[in-house]
Amino acid sequence: MAVDGRPDSSHDLLRQERQPLDVFFSPQIVAVVGATEVAGSVGRTILWNLIGSPFGGTVFPVNPKRASVLGIKAYPTLADVPAKIDLAVIVTPATAVPGIVGQCADLGIPAAVIISAGFREVGAAGADLERRALAEARRGHMRLIGPNCLGVMSPTSGLNATFAAGMARPGDVAFLSQSGALLTAILDWSLKVQLGFSAFVSLGTMLDVSWGDLIDHFGNDPRTRSIVLYMESIGDDARGFLSAAREVALSKPIIVIKAGRTAAAARAAASHTGALTGSDEVLDAAFRRVGILRVTQIGDVFDMAEVLGKQPRPRGPRLCVVTNAGGPGVLATDALITHGGELAPLSEATRAKLDALLPAAWSHGNPIDVLGDADPARYAGALEIAAGDPDNDGLLVVLTPQDMTDPTLTAQALTRYAKIEGKPVLASWMGGAQVAAGVDVLNRANIPTFEFPDSAARAFCDMWRSSYALRALYETPTAGQEGKTDVTVASAVIEEARAAGRTLLDEVESKRLLAAYGIPTTDTRAAATAAEARAAATAIGFPVAVKLYSRTLTHKTDVGGVKLGVADEGAVERAFDAIRAAVTERAGAQHFLGVTVQPMARGGAGAFELILGASLDAQFGPVLLFGAGGQLVEIFRDRALALPPLNRTLARRLMEQTKIHRALAGVRGQKPVPLGALEELLVRFSDLVVEQPWIKELDINPLLASPDGLLALDARVVLHDASMRREDLPRAAIRPYPTQYVGAHLLADGTSLVVRPIRPEDEGLLVAFHRSLGESSVRQRYLAPLRLDHRTTHERLIRVCFSDYDRDIALVVEHRPAGGTAEIVAVGRLGRRARHDDAEFALLVRDDWQGRGLGTEVLRRIVDVARREGMRRVIATMLPDNGAMIHVATKLGFTVRCEPGAAEAAAEIDLGG
Repeated sequence: MAVDGRPDSSHDLLRQERQPLDVFFSPQIVAVVGATEVAGSVGRTILWNLIGSPFGGTVFPVNPKRASVLGIKAYPTLADVPAKIDLAVIVTPATAVPGIVGQCADLGIPAAVIISAGFREVGAAGADLERRALAEARRGHMRLIGPNCLGVMSPTSGLNATFAAGMARPGDVAFLSQSGALLTAILDWSLKVQLGFSAFVSLGTMLDVSWGDLIDHFGNDPRTRSIVLYMESIGDDARGFLSAAREVALSKPIIVIKAGRTAAAARAAASHTGALTGSDEVLDAAFRRVGILRVTQIGDVFDMAEVLGKQPRPRGPRLCVVTNAGGPGVLATDALITHGGELAPLSEATRAKLDALLPAAWSHGNPIDVLGDADPARYAGALEIAAGDPDNDGLLVVLTPQDMTDPTLTAQALTRYAKIEGKPVLASWMGGAQVAAGVDVLNRANIPTFEFPDSAARAFCDMWRSSYALRALYETPTAGQEGKTDVTVASAVIEEARAAGRTLLDEVESKRLLAAYGIPTTDTRAAATAAEARAAATAIGFPVAVKLYSRTLTHKTDVGGVKLGVADEGAVERAFDAIRAAVTERAGAQHFLGVTVQPMARGGAGAFELILGASLDAQFGPVLLFGAGGQLVEIFRDRALALPPLNRTLARRLMEQTKIHRALAGVRGQKPVPLGALEELLVRFSDLVVEQPWIKELDINPLLASPDGLLALDARVVLHDASMRREDLPRAAIRPYPTQYVGAHLLADGTSLVVRPIRPEDEGLLVAFHRSLGESSVRQRYLAPLRLDHRTTHERLIRVCFSDYDRDIALVVEHRPAGGTAEIVAVGRLGRRARHDDAEFALLVRDDWQGRGLGTEVLRRIVDVARREGMRRVIATMLPDNGAMIHVATKLGFTVRCEPGAAEAAAEIDLGG
């Protein structure tokens, strides 16, 4: 039994159908509301640009006070226009905009660009106008770009619905900007350097259409090869932005320059866009998580768009430099090392080959100095040898124009190396008029060129950062340990504190919470009196640590609330009295509830104090922190941030960003910390953060890491206050694993199965599943034969296993035989279509498990998931001879249609809503 919507997964289907935002870039009928003949006005400029652009449609001015505008008949209202309008461009005072959007909704106009300013950026009254305009748009199921924007330009279709001076050249870069002024400056510059664009979009304040919508659109646009963003704020839909970027970044580079790195710049950006910017470090973590490349200089943005569009991403940080002069090689090396790259070593075999090719005076190392008299053949020979060395990940060729150098012929000789599998080739032809022809040769061969070698080296490092982030995103992680989490216990700890009206867990409660998620903690016992403390210490065994027990104070050291290495019963009593006195003096007696007693942790050689933390970001929700811990954590500031949830690969990458990671791996003969166990602990910590949304802040400091294991010595947990409603709790910016769809299923013969959403760790199981399929099942699933080696490539399976659960939910049926290994016996997939309230399903049952009711059960659950996810309609396409699937779909309420002689049958169920 098998069915599918198309020969590949649903994300490929989106490229086949008209997209929801297409109307903005290729309309047939455009109305300009507020068109005027006033010289220098926005309404006049936009109308002039539209009628002067070759988009092939018709433009109607709308102005109740004029019979014509620029010689074109004008109409008093949108309702008077004698054609069905695709796109309205609104250039009126802000106060009129909600009413005009309402007219659009009444007329069924699908889209509008609001050029007008005077909305949230001017205060509460403007924000109210936005809310009213959006309500009207929602009523009419229409989309809005803006307000307070420059407009939309599509050089590939010929549309210019902006008030910019001029039209961009057609190209393959989509440029999306919150700053209209920057957009016009880039447009002017691009005409000078002959850079082309597939689209220019000014987003304004993003009332409706946001970053995520446009990234989705241009990700599916065959005329766009890369996407460039100038960003001042994320906007209100951080999850949608990250979801779209994660989906698209694997196939098209997304390069962003984000304004507001400094506090002063962030305030300026906030005042400019009317939105608050988030922490810059959190933004970096978010960009890394979804494979976006962030650059810091506006000039680098388009360099990287070109480079990533022409050359493959490197597989590592090692660069080999071929040059005809030593100085430029040194400059490239400095830039490379400074920005995180490495100078590739030359293997002995490579050295021998270069010795045979080059004069004796060559550099005998990397950079490979082929000397100033190098002719094209010498250059090409050196590059060929370097390209064949497996110890480098990319190549940079530098040429300086010397008397005996021929820049043009050398460039021509290098063009046959423009495409080297897995290795980018960059060039720096230094100079001006002498090298111009050679630069043109290289560019036409898709070898990116740079004026200076340090710029090229920096670009290589940016390419590696992009590659590194994407590898983390789609590297199949090691499966974690199962059965160590008790969500019921963890939730009970939190609810008990909330029922008592508290927002701070005490140390005993905090460690119970950690233990419920399999995070090892010290044996911690609360004692209200000195006698109880003495008894606890005797039971634990000396020496012990005695700490303040309080439900109001969190930083114990600051109030003299920690005594370590307490060696005997008398010392315990003295420690109790000393802590009580110190707390009473520094904070007040009401904060002292007693002490906790716990064994002294014996770190010994190779032990390190770490910190794990979680806090809330206004835009991205929960954010994780990992780094060097202890009392000096804020002094050393050796830490890295990440967005939850984590898998083991992402946990490892988080650790690798810190300096202490190198020490954890073992230095100077010391044994390493068990890094695998630390990865697993980080995964469990991230699970705790996303599964317990009442937690506002969480710190484990210190987490003792030694060769003998890991131990949480202290923890601080702060909850949201009682005024917070559950529906208002911050959610993770990246949707966590949907545990609500995990469930057991019992077959009629008593076989026990588990139906659950797919995980990245399932890739190996999915390969085995495909190996078990017969030709008929494959044909019915993909509507055509598809070879096993094509079905099981990593690049293909990651699209299924690494699900963005907001877009696709694949359910797998897992069978775990007694004493055997787990196996997948059926897969069902639900993918959102271009209209976000439509979904398409695919279903496949292993041949030897067919005829046992699995297809019916999986499809029933798919429909239930669709309903719970807010879908209005579920469809599928299947072969007419797939009788079993047609029967199951009909039984579950689908309407199945197949025209006589048609190659496909269509199934559909309306879920309402």
